[in-house]
Amino acid sequence: MSHKGLIYSFVAKGSIVLAEHTSFSGNFSTIAVQCLQKLPSSTTKSTYSCDGHTFNFLLDNGFVFLVVADESVGRSVPFVFLERVKADFMQRYAPSIKKEGPHPVADEDEDDALFEDRFSIAYNLDREFGPKLKEHMQYCMEHPEEMSKLSKLKAQITEVKGVMMDNIEKVLDRGEKIELLVDKSENLQFQADSFQRQGRQLRRKMWLQSLQMKLMIGGGIFVLIVILWLIACGASIFCRSLSTCCTKCYYFPDLN
Repeated sequence: MSHKGLIYSFVAKGSIVLAEHTSFSGNFSTIAVQCLQKLPSSTTKSTYSCDGHTFNFLLDNGFVFLVVADESVGRSVPFVFLERVKADFMQRYAPSIKKEGPHPVADEDEDDALFEDRFSIAYNLDREFGPKLKEHMQYCMEHPEEMSKLSKLKAQITEVKGVMMDNIEKVLDRGEKIELLVDKSENLQFQADSFQRQGRQLRRKMWLQSLQMKLMIGGGIFVLIVILWLIACGASIFCRSLSTCCTKCYYFPDLN
């Protein structure tokens, strides 16, 4: 296989190839269908390498867009081509795709009549869109500089998206950290308010205890003073009484 550039392309729905084109001979379609059956459902872009060629898949809305390219073309140009094909295909057939109910080329139902309908629709799409695949392949191969610029632009857009997502994640992470800091500051403020309330209560309690002690000491001193006063007053009365008694006892009247 010595082909260069874009070699083979198709549009499929499920496992049914709706439209295809190639200007070369080879078993590209067979390998492509085998790869189609192994595509992971968790990704929109996949690339397989085989015998110096890349099989590039783009999934969108249940449709699969494929292009087989020489490895020398790289990975960017094939996906630029697939994006062009997808945009053209969706522009032409999006109204019928978006109709309610199962799509006529959906392969969930194995009814024979529906199988015939799907075969007929696929045949008609191949006649309509097959030549468009050829035009897109020729345009991409005839305008390599434009494809290169588009691929670089797409890579830059992807890089910018990645940077933006990283920045958004950092902002969200910073927001979470800020929320944690706010929560911690609120907890610290609550603890400070609680400490202040406990301090005020402790100071009030100590003041009351000090006042109680002072009142007790003052009351004790007052009682002691009263006792001493009473003792002093009692001693004074006793002394006056004793003096009066002694005077009466030693009084001698004049006998003359």
